[in-house]
Amino acid sequence: MAVLPIRIMGDPVLHAPASPVGEVDDEVRQLVADMFETMDAAPGVGLAAPQVGVGLRIYTYSYEDDAGAPWRGVILNPELWMRPLEPGEPDPDEESEGCLSVPGERFPLRRSDAVLVTGIDLDGAPVRIEVDGWRARIMQHEFDHLDGVLYIDRLSGSDAKTMQKIARKRGWGRPGLSWMPGVDDLEA
Repeated sequence: MAVLPIRIMGDPVLHAPASPVGEVDDEVRQLVADMFETMDAAPGVGLAAPQVGVGLRIYTYSYEDDAGAPWRGVILNPELWMRPLEPGEPDPDEESEGCLSVPGERFPLRRSDAVLVTGIDLDGAPVRIEVDGWRARIMQHEFDHLDGVLYIDRLSGSDAKTMQKIARKRGWGRPGLSWMPGVDDLEA
């Protein structure tokens, strides 16, 4: 396995819809193994293939709940259904999220509190996940990556302006930028 470079927000692969996975072959299996290693090294709770420069509809996830129970997996060609959003502004303490492709930054974002995700696993078997809370947030965040949407694209008002200033200051608006988990000194 290998840790892969994570693309930063200006890279074109992050802003384009990913293609469906056709055949689940050894190349796809190796990509997923490398994605798990990269996600763990970052560390992160999810990683979509476009974040490592691969335009395929794949994401990995890993989360430990309040009781310490692990929740880890991969979904290929996912479909997402979600409960309608609650109206109102997001709570900065309870609804802030970050992204490995926008290292070191966190912003509040309203997400649905419950989702259903279907797809397939590495054996081609059907996957069906119904989750709420942070697990639902992770599913929505990673699914967005497969449609070329970063969480910062969903920001509005002063948070969107702040993010634009950060991106300009750090030079993140240009293609080809990446960082290496475990090597580069970045907060993710």
